[in-house]
Amino acid sequence: MKQYLDAVRHVLEHGRRKENRTGVDTLSTFNYNYQIDLRDGFPLLTTKEISWKNIVIENLWFLSGNTNIGLLRKHGCKFWDPWADEDGNVPSAYGNFWRSFPMPEGVNDKSNDQIIWILDQIKKNPMSRRHVVSAWAPSNAQSSYLPPCHAFWVMNVQFDENDEPILCLHLTQRSADIALGVPYNIAGYALILELLSHLTGIRAGVFGHTLVDAHVYTCKPDGSDSEYDHVPGLLEQLKRVPRKLPQINISDSIKSLDDIEDILDASTEQILDIFQISNYSPYEAIKFRVAV
Repeated sequence: MKQYLDAVRHVLEHGRRKENRTGVDTLSTFNYNYQIDLRDGFPLLTTKEISWKNIVIENLWFLSGNTNIGLLRKHGCKFWDPWADEDGNVPSAYGNFWRSFPMPEGVNDKSNDQIIWILDQIKKNPMSRRHVVSAWAPSNAQSSYLPPCHAFWVMNVQFDENDEPILCLHLTQRSADIALGVPYNIAGYALILELLSHLTGIRAGVFGHTLVDAHVYTCKPDGSDSEYDHVPGLLEQLKRVPRKLPQINISDSIKSLDDIEDILDASTEQILDIFQISNYSPYEAIKFRVAV
């Protein structure tokens, strides 16, 4: 996927060393933007293998609004473990505020379900420019151990060259780990776009992505923290020629958001039978260590 490799090159070539809360240095850049047309294929990275299971399960977990990682653990997904408390809770989990955004004092409703709202609005008023979902709740984010990185997304209907409507999604990401996070962010929001397309009947179009702080973790100038150095693995990816993108198919059994919630207790195999990826032929995986 050329757009991703271009982002890698940009950060490696233009990033400046920057300290951060993890204690591991990054090469950091500001305000990198690109877009990916889902009509060309599903953007699951081919220059290294990405776990389709993890992408599907994580995003179903987000859409459930659940803040406990029990669902993830059931399906062998461990990437949220470092940020969960001893009871398995992650108060800043994205779906928590997607599905139950806290309302100001004095408002009768205690919370707002943003996913139900945008699904309803896309169907009733598809040309609106107000199909917005925010995971950034200041009362939580300002004190959270890990406030939302991909904080804000917008659905927007455009028209293709044949004047047919296409459903697009733009994600604003305040903090973007190029090696580890971004490939999963691309595929995760592409899955959400395909799912909302499936539920609204408007063909999936373009995924737009703004990376506010796009960074690559690296060793310190004296060579310490080398176990967290993502540069060698990214340089290896840049040598690999991207392969043809796979295709996605969402089962016709999914007709509403309720159907998504009903399958959460199904087996991993049953869920992946509903959300199928085909013709995925990536290069071998490259391991990167996460800086917590």
